[in-house]
Amino acid sequence: MIIPVRCFTCGKVIGNKWDKYLELLQSDYTEGDALDALSLKRYCCRRMLLTHVDLVEKLLNYNSLERGDAGGANMDDGA
Repeated sequence: MIIPVRCFTCGKVIGNKWDKYLELLQSDYTEGDALDALSLKRYCCRRMLLTHVDLVEKLLNYNSLERGDAGGANMDDGA
């Protein structure tokens, strides 16, 4: 969903590096070069950014209120 604030293994703050990491990737940096530019040297911290999957946009597709579908929430059918 959202990037964790700290590395699970060593506890270093990495949550503030996610947006810059995405900017570097869009400006034709490789993953390794982008992580080097962010001064992430530990494997555990590099893993946190490399393996993160941002699912927020995909999950919004399943929001019934976003689509306009009440999903059976309309109880005014005379019952």
